[in-house]
Amino acid sequence: MTDLTDLSSVSGDELDEATIRGILAQIDLDVTNLLRDGKVAAGRYSTAGRTTDRAASLREMLRARRQYQRLLDELPAVEVSEAESSDE
Repeated sequence: MTDLTDLSSVSGDELDEATIRGILAQIDLDVTNLLRDGKVAAGRYSTAGRTTDRAASLREMLRARRQYQRLLDELPAVEVSEAESSDE
């Protein structure tokens, strides 16, 4: 896929709670897999023709996670309460 030269062809919806939670879950899975394999070394690796540093990737995933968590925390909260009835 070629790079975009402008944003005129890009559209999307606002992120809702379910979408943000899905993104957070994906980031958590990626971080867990990276840590489980003991791959958080300063060594470089390549994927899709790009070379990156594993520690830098972890830092960026954690930065992104903080950002999405902040978005989730800023969503309006809905509180539901139930009145008690007295049958006296």
